[in-house]
Amino acid sequence: MSVKHHLLLSSALLMTAFTYPAFAADTPVAPATPVTGAWQDAGQSPEARTAALLKVMTREEKLQMVFGYFSTDFKPKAYKRIEGGMADSAGYVPGIARLGIPAQSQTDAGVGVATQASPTPRLRTALPSGLATAATWNPEMAFAGGAMIGDEARRSGFNVQLAGGTNLMREPRNGRNFEYGGEDPLLAGVIVGHAIKGIQSNHVISTLKHFAFNDQETSRNYIEVKVDEAAGRQSDLLAFEFALETGNPGSVMCSYNRVNGPYACENDWLLNQVLKKDWGFKGFVMSDWGATHSTAYAANAGLDQQSGYPFDKSPYFKDALHEAVNNGQVSAARLDDMVGRILHAMFANGLFEHPLNGDQAATIDYAAHAKVTQADAEEGIVLLKNQGNLLPLAGTVKTIVLIGGHADVGVLSGGGSAQVYPYGAPANGLIIPNEGPEFFPGPMVFDPSSPLKELQGLTQAKITYIDGKDAKAAAKLAAGSDVAIVFATQWTGEGQDAIDLNLPNDQDALIKAVAGANKKTVVVLENGGPVVMPWLDKVPAVVNAWYPGTSGGAAIARVLTGAVNPSGHLPVSFPASIDQLPRTVVDGDRKDKAEHPHVDYTIEGAAIGYKWFEKKNLKPLFPFGFGLSYTTFAASDLAATAEAKGIKASLTLRNTGDRDGKAVAQVYVAAPSDAGWEAPKRLGAFHKVALKAGESQGVALTVDPRLLATYDTAAHAWKIKGGDYKVMTGTSYQDITATVTVHLADATWPATRP
Repeated sequence: MSVKHHLLLSSALLMTAFTYPAFAADTPVAPATPVTGAWQDAGQSPEARTAALLKVMTREEKLQMVFGYFSTDFKPKAYKRIEGGMADSAGYVPGIARLGIPAQSQTDAGVGVATQASPTPRLRTALPSGLATAATWNPEMAFAGGAMIGDEARRSGFNVQLAGGTNLMREPRNGRNFEYGGEDPLLAGVIVGHAIKGIQSNHVISTLKHFAFNDQETSRNYIEVKVDEAAGRQSDLLAFEFALETGNPGSVMCSYNRVNGPYACENDWLLNQVLKKDWGFKGFVMSDWGATHSTAYAANAGLDQQSGYPFDKSPYFKDALHEAVNNGQVSAARLDDMVGRILHAMFANGLFEHPLNGDQAATIDYAAHAKVTQADAEEGIVLLKNQGNLLPLAGTVKTIVLIGGHADVGVLSGGGSAQVYPYGAPANGLIIPNEGPEFFPGPMVFDPSSPLKELQGLTQAKITYIDGKDAKAAAKLAAGSDVAIVFATQWTGEGQDAIDLNLPNDQDALIKAVAGANKKTVVVLENGGPVVMPWLDKVPAVVNAWYPGTSGGAAIARVLTGAVNPSGHLPVSFPASIDQLPRTVVDGDRKDKAEHPHVDYTIEGAAIGYKWFEKKNLKPLFPFGFGLSYTTFAASDLAATAEAKGIKASLTLRNTGDRDGKAVAQVYVAAPSDAGWEAPKRLGAFHKVALKAGESQGVALTVDPRLLATYDTAAHAWKIKGGDYKVMTGTSYQDITATVTVHLADATWPATRP
């Protein structure tokens, strides 16, 4: 979800977005005598149970299920959360006691149980950012994290979690990149899909969002995306397709933006044709908070549930929908389909058999959950540079200075509706008050896991901290220390994009000053996405920690000291400068209130991230897939054969160093020059392996046929061009270690599943 309480962001918005009066029907349908029936038989299929229940529902009951409320008091408009909803939470759809239909209690978001702005927010476990989890290249880690936050959601009184952010990184300056899975459709789709599966293992419906092409925050509520269907199918939509197949989410959340004309939440092509017809999605489509724009048009185009009243201009799916059904503008069959999809998701995920029991947060095992998020952070940290093997820190180091980033008390998190107020913080959730903007997407929240204290527990060195606001003072202290570690932060948040990719607040100058004073300077980045590094040639070691979550300080300290061997690999390319991007400025003027400015994704088409760099023969600062280790690995025995329409590949990975570690088998594929691909190569498969020093292991992988094909819009089909295909293994897309050739025959198959 998105804006919510944070729509306090500007007085102008408050004056324009909620001018309609509240209506009287803000209460659930009155209870009646309970009715029992076949839908209560858990042994029946979700389809059969749904059909049985629809037969006994009144039209008023059906209408109640397709309209959701914001579950937080909204004082500027005298809006009070609906009775039954969890306080300071994302949303609520009342249940129907007569039929035993449970309420939908909705919480943000993908890194944990979030809370709206409140003097006493819920304090819960925060996972590392979505990018950090993608950097693990480990689907099992994604599932474990999803299962953990899904457990906390259920114990907190929620059965719908607005997680599953899958938008690709077309725009590295996007303020929400930290919530998502990177730039590659396979990696993002598989990682996010496993996180969804983990959440839903707790009988909690997860969403898949934001569908689709919501790849920037600037003018997000009205910008129109221009994209070719074939390019979309091979990029953003393919990521969603993989995530849908992997995670089987109960709901898909449609996005704010327009796509080739219509808004995403009333876009027949996206919702009816691609999602429901071609992909066979059986769940329901909910709107993002404030993304509904009509009644009959939206319902007929595939929107099943309006979410978050009063964030839209009108309660479109309330009285207006009732009238539209009565007048035949929306058929009774379509209303049944809308409700049936919601019921199907509830049955499929066990919401009937596993009812909520209020707030049971006292039963959360925070200690165990801290270990889950710490393991995620440790595997997601990427060692970008380690000249002279400065890391891990040697036992002979006697003095260390930590500089900046509030590293004495905690680690940074991203802002907006995904904000988790961390367990272990004061009652207001803030270990550092008055940081960042007062309103949305603020405040700036730090997780109370101190790198300073964690390092003190892992090394005998004397460690000093300085805040880094005075570069000269920091450099002076660095000059007198054996090692200097600069904690550099890039805070990003929903509703805004970064102006550029430089570190804010003169941190680049700080790093240059410290590196000039101490040749053994380490930079630890806590960032929402790629940053440029004008100081890189002066710094021997760089560690990318992303937003590392509740136990992030411990994870960073363990990597720096060698207690953990880093195994993260970049899920995104780091540009050398914004001049390398398809757009040097973000389209859609921040002050432009035109009907709908445009962003042209036909410029890069499906060539997102590393594909753009290779297509344009550009050298990034760090390539997709890159990541160093404290040991060394080698791949050998690469072999590949055609299998059905795909490719079966195998190789052997060996740990050739003297430390245990984890390696990622990265398999890339390249097509004949006349195949019409968007770029020279694509990621075809990946697998992470733990190897002891000297150990070898065989790895078998399968390349999905869609990663070998192009999408033919006229034929409404995927097509593989027959010829010789290269299958490659590498340590990044740029660093290929071995290549074999496989001959594939022409192949065509329909986009619509049987």
